[in-house]
Amino acid sequence: MANILLIEDNSDIHEILKDLFQKEHTVYSAYSGTEGLVLFGREKIDLVLLDIMLPGKNGDEVLREIRKDSQVPVVMLTALGEKALVSQYLLDGANDYIVKPFNLDEVSARVTVQLRSQQPPEIQESVRSFKNILLQPDRFEVFCGQKSVRLSRREYQIFQLLLDHPKKIFTKEELFEQVWEELYMTGDNTLNTHLSNLRKKLAQLDPETDYIETIWGLGVRLKED
Repeated sequence: MANILLIEDNSDIHEILKDLFQKEHTVYSAYSGTEGLVLFGREKIDLVLLDIMLPGKNGDEVLREIRKDSQVPVVMLTALGEKALVSQYLLDGANDYIVKPFNLDEVSARVTVQLRSQQPPEIQESVRSFKNILLQPDRFEVFCGQKSVRLSRREYQIFQLLLDHPKKIFTKEELFEQVWEELYMTGDNTLNTHLSNLRKKLAQLDPETDYIETIWGLGVRLKED
Protein backbone atom coordinates (compact mmCIF):
# COMPACT_ATOMS: atom_id res chain seq x y z
CA MET A 1 0.00 0.00 0.00
CA ALA A 2 1.31 3.44 -0.97
CA ASN A 3 0.41 7.02 -0.06
CA ILE A 4 -0.68 8.83 -3.23
CA LEU A 5 -1.16 12.59 -3.34
CA LEU A 6 -3.76 13.52 -5.98
CA ILE A 7 -3.66 17.20 -6.98
CA GLU A 8 -6.50 17.80 -9.46
CA ASP A 9 -9.06 20.62 -9.40
CA ASN A 10 -11.63 18.99 -11.72
CA SER A 11 -13.97 17.28 -9.27
CA ASP A 12 -15.17 14.62 -11.74
CA ILE A 13 -11.66 13.58 -12.76
CA HIS A 14 -10.54 13.77 -9.14
CA GLU A 15 -13.24 11.35 -7.96
CA ILE A 16 -12.56 8.91 -10.82
CA LEU A 17 -8.86 8.74 -9.97
CA LYS A 18 -9.51 8.59 -6.25
CA ASP A 19 -11.92 5.66 -6.71
CA LEU A 20 -9.34 3.93 -8.92
CA PHE A 21 -6.57 3.96 -6.33
CA GLN A 22 -8.16 4.10 -2.89
CA LYS A 23 -9.01 0.37 -2.86
CA GLU A 24 -5.31 -0.48 -2.68
CA HIS A 25 -3.68 2.74 -1.51
CA THR A 26 -4.21 5.75 0.73
CA VAL A 27 -5.17 8.75 -1.40
CA TYR A 28 -4.67 12.32 -0.16
CA SER A 29 -6.81 14.83 -2.04
CA ALA A 30 -5.87 18.39 -3.00
CA TYR A 31 -7.78 20.67 -5.35
CA SER A 32 -5.14 23.39 -5.70
CA GLY A 33 -1.38 23.55 -5.98
CA THR A 34 -1.07 25.37 -2.69
CA GLU A 35 -3.16 22.78 -0.85
CA GLY A 36 -1.15 20.01 -2.51
CA LEU A 37 2.16 21.40 -1.25
CA VAL A 38 0.77 21.68 2.28
CA LEU A 39 -0.24 18.01 2.21
CA PHE A 40 3.08 17.01 0.64
CA GLY A 41 4.97 18.69 3.45
CA ARG A 42 2.75 17.16 6.14
CA GLU A 43 2.30 13.55 4.99
CA LYS A 44 4.71 10.83 3.89
CA ILE A 45 3.88 10.69 0.18
CA ASP A 46 5.07 7.89 -2.12
CA LEU A 47 3.76 9.27 -5.43
CA VAL A 48 2.14 12.48 -6.72
CA LEU A 49 -0.49 12.67 -9.46
CA LEU A 50 -0.25 16.31 -10.50
CA ASP A 51 -2.51 18.28 -12.82
CA ILE A 52 -0.87 21.09 -14.79
CA MET A 53 -3.58 23.77 -14.74
CA LEU A 54 -4.40 24.43 -11.08
CA PRO A 55 -5.69 27.30 -8.95
CA GLY A 56 -3.15 28.75 -6.55
CA LYS A 57 0.22 27.40 -7.62
CA ASN A 58 0.33 25.84 -11.10
CA GLY A 59 1.50 22.30 -11.70
CA ASP A 60 4.94 23.43 -12.90
CA GLU A 61 5.43 25.48 -9.73
CA VAL A 62 4.36 22.55 -7.55
CA LEU A 63 6.77 20.26 -9.41
CA ARG A 64 9.69 22.64 -8.87
CA GLU A 65 8.87 22.96 -5.16
CA ILE A 66 8.71 19.17 -4.75
CA ARG A 67 12.01 18.70 -6.56
CA LYS A 68 13.85 21.10 -4.25
CA ASP A 69 14.23 18.37 -1.64
CA SER A 70 12.41 15.22 -2.83
CA GLN A 71 12.73 12.64 -5.60
CA VAL A 72 9.29 11.11 -5.02
CA PRO A 73 7.72 10.00 -8.35
CA VAL A 74 5.56 12.69 -9.97
CA VAL A 75 3.14 11.78 -12.77
CA MET A 76 1.73 14.81 -14.60
CA LEU A 77 -1.88 14.97 -15.78
CA THR A 78 -2.08 16.97 -18.99
CA ALA A 79 -4.83 17.91 -21.46
CA LEU A 80 -4.21 17.32 -25.16
CA GLY A 81 -3.63 21.03 -25.75
CA GLU A 82 -0.87 21.09 -23.14
CA LYS A 83 1.11 18.16 -24.54
CA ALA A 84 3.72 20.46 -26.07
CA LEU A 85 4.74 21.44 -22.53
CA VAL A 86 5.35 17.86 -21.43
CA SER A 87 9.01 17.77 -22.50
CA GLN A 88 9.74 20.74 -20.25
CA TYR A 89 8.04 19.07 -17.27
CA LEU A 90 10.10 15.93 -17.84
CA LEU A 91 13.25 18.04 -17.92
CA ASP A 92 12.11 19.73 -14.71
CA GLY A 93 11.91 16.35 -12.96
CA ALA A 94 8.53 14.75 -13.74
CA ASN A 95 8.76 10.96 -14.01
CA ASP A 96 5.88 10.38 -16.42
CA TYR A 97 2.75 11.99 -17.84
CA ILE A 98 -0.81 10.98 -18.72
CA VAL A 99 -2.86 12.74 -21.38
CA LYS A 100 -6.55 13.45 -20.77
CA PRO A 101 -8.91 11.89 -21.60
CA PHE A 102 -7.12 8.85 -20.25
CA ASN A 103 -7.62 5.10 -20.09
CA LEU A 104 -7.90 3.93 -16.48
CA ASP A 105 -5.92 0.73 -17.11
CA GLU A 106 -3.09 2.83 -18.52
CA VAL A 107 -3.18 5.17 -15.53
CA SER A 108 -3.07 2.21 -13.16
CA ALA A 109 -0.17 0.61 -15.03
CA ARG A 110 1.90 3.80 -15.13
CA VAL A 111 1.42 4.41 -11.42
CA THR A 112 2.26 0.78 -10.61
CA VAL A 113 5.50 1.04 -12.61
CA GLN A 114 6.53 4.21 -10.78
CA LEU A 115 5.75 2.76 -7.36
CA ARG A 116 7.59 -0.46 -8.16
CA SER A 117 10.68 1.50 -9.22
CA GLN A 118 10.86 2.99 -5.72
CA GLN A 119 10.92 -0.36 -3.92
CA PRO A 120 14.20 -1.57 -2.39
CA PRO A 121 16.03 -4.04 -4.69
CA GLU A 122 15.36 -7.02 -2.43
CA ILE A 123 11.59 -6.34 -2.62
CA GLN A 124 11.65 -5.81 -6.39
CA GLU A 125 13.40 -9.15 -6.84
CA SER A 126 10.85 -10.95 -4.69
CA VAL A 127 7.89 -9.88 -6.82
CA ARG A 128 7.03 -12.54 -9.42
CA SER A 129 4.98 -12.01 -12.56
CA PHE A 130 3.29 -14.35 -15.02
CA LYS A 131 0.92 -13.37 -17.83
CA ASN A 132 -1.41 -10.74 -16.31
CA ILE A 133 -0.65 -11.23 -12.64
CA LEU A 134 1.92 -10.19 -10.03
CA LEU A 135 2.73 -12.29 -6.97
CA GLN A 136 3.75 -10.63 -3.69
CA PRO A 137 5.52 -13.36 -1.68
CA ASP A 138 5.83 -11.57 1.65
CA ARG A 139 2.06 -10.99 1.77
CA PHE A 140 0.97 -14.15 -0.12
CA GLU A 141 -1.08 -11.95 -2.47
CA VAL A 142 -1.70 -12.13 -6.20
CA PHE A 143 -2.54 -8.96 -8.15
CA CYS A 144 -4.14 -8.29 -11.51
CA GLY A 145 -4.50 -4.57 -12.20
CA GLN A 146 -6.22 -3.09 -9.16
CA LYS A 147 -7.69 -6.43 -8.02
CA SER A 148 -6.00 -8.77 -5.58
CA VAL A 149 -6.64 -11.99 -3.69
CA ARG A 150 -4.77 -13.48 -0.76
CA LEU A 151 -3.55 -17.04 -1.12
CA SER A 152 -3.06 -19.50 1.69
CA ARG A 153 0.55 -20.48 2.33
CA ARG A 154 0.04 -23.86 0.64
CA GLU A 155 -1.73 -22.34 -2.37
CA TYR A 156 1.13 -19.91 -2.82
CA GLN A 157 3.74 -22.65 -2.45
CA ILE A 158 2.00 -24.73 -5.12
CA PHE A 159 1.86 -21.79 -7.53
CA GLN A 160 5.46 -20.79 -6.81
CA LEU A 161 6.66 -24.35 -7.47
CA LEU A 162 4.86 -24.40 -10.82
CA LEU A 163 6.38 -21.01 -11.70
CA ASP A 164 9.84 -22.24 -10.80
CA HIS A 165 9.45 -25.15 -13.25
CA PRO A 166 7.14 -23.87 -16.03
CA LYS A 167 7.70 -26.80 -18.41
CA LYS A 168 7.50 -29.59 -15.86
CA ILE A 169 4.42 -31.77 -15.40
CA PHE A 170 4.07 -32.50 -11.69
CA THR A 171 2.33 -35.65 -10.49
CA LYS A 172 0.14 -35.35 -7.40
CA GLU A 173 2.76 -37.21 -5.42
CA GLU A 174 5.53 -34.80 -6.45
CA LEU A 175 3.50 -31.67 -5.73
CA PHE A 176 2.29 -32.89 -2.37
CA GLU A 177 5.65 -34.15 -1.17
CA GLN A 178 7.53 -31.00 -2.24
CA VAL A 179 4.98 -28.58 -0.75
CA TRP A 180 3.93 -30.46 2.39
CA GLU A 181 7.26 -32.26 2.83
CA GLU A 182 5.34 -35.39 3.80
CA LEU A 183 4.74 -38.75 2.15
CA TYR A 184 1.74 -38.68 -0.21
CA MET A 185 -1.04 -41.13 0.69
CA THR A 186 -3.16 -42.43 -2.19
CA GLY A 187 -6.71 -41.10 -1.97
CA ASP A 188 -5.76 -38.00 0.04
CA ASN A 189 -7.77 -35.07 -1.37
CA THR A 190 -5.77 -32.32 0.37
CA LEU A 191 -3.82 -31.39 -2.77
CA ASN A 192 -6.91 -31.46 -5.00
CA THR A 193 -8.71 -29.09 -2.62
CA HIS A 194 -5.83 -26.60 -2.58
CA LEU A 195 -5.42 -26.78 -6.36
CA SER A 196 -9.14 -26.15 -6.83
CA ASN A 197 -9.07 -23.16 -4.48
CA LEU A 198 -5.99 -21.76 -6.21
CA ARG A 199 -7.62 -22.02 -9.63
CA LYS A 200 -10.78 -20.32 -8.35
CA LYS A 201 -8.83 -17.42 -6.88
CA LEU A 202 -6.85 -16.90 -10.09
CA ALA A 203 -10.12 -17.01 -12.06
CA GLN A 204 -11.55 -14.28 -9.79
CA LEU A 205 -8.66 -12.03 -10.78
CA ASP A 206 -8.43 -12.92 -14.47
CA PRO A 207 -11.39 -14.99 -15.69
CA GLU A 208 -10.28 -14.88 -19.34
CA THR A 209 -6.88 -16.52 -18.77
CA ASP A 210 -5.94 -20.06 -17.73
CA TYR A 211 -2.88 -20.36 -15.51
CA ILE A 212 -2.79 -24.04 -14.51
CA GLU A 213 -3.63 -26.98 -16.76
CA THR A 214 -4.25 -30.64 -16.05
CA ILE A 215 -2.52 -33.17 -18.31
CA TRP A 216 -4.82 -36.16 -17.92
CA GLY A 217 -3.09 -39.25 -16.67
CA LEU A 218 0.12 -37.34 -15.92
CA GLY A 219 -0.42 -34.39 -13.59
CA VAL A 220 -0.55 -30.59 -13.65
CA ARG A 221 1.70 -27.81 -14.93
CA LEU A 222 1.77 -24.11 -15.59
CA LYS A 223 -0.23 -23.25 -18.72
CA GLU A 224 1.85 -21.13 -21.03
CA ASP A 225 0.62 -19.26 -24.10
